[in-house]
Amino acid sequence: MTIDAVLVALADPIRLTLVRALNDAGDWTCGSDVLRSTGITIGRSTLSHHLKVLREAGLVRTRVQGTRRMVMLRHDDLEHRFPGLLRMLGPLAAGGAGAE
Repeated sequence: MTIDAVLVALADPIRLTLVRALNDAGDWTCGSDVLRSTGITIGRSTLSHHLKVLREAGLVRTRVQGTRRMVMLRHDDLEHRFPGLLRMLGPLAAGGAGAE
């Protein structure tokens, strides 16, 4: 997890919104449920791409539960590596993203 990769991942407004929603959720959540809570309308493949970028940057963990992909923000790891970053991003209500 490097600051460069994290900042590149967060530079996209949809991914930033997803991170805010995951931060608000606080625990394992289905990726499509997170998307629904944001009001963003994108396809499943696009959501999958955004979650992959977040995962590769080290921001989220993903696990398979049946046919669903459960996602969780790596709160502790992020706070340890980049203290205050999640607090600076603010809650989901603080920002929005456009639809694709």
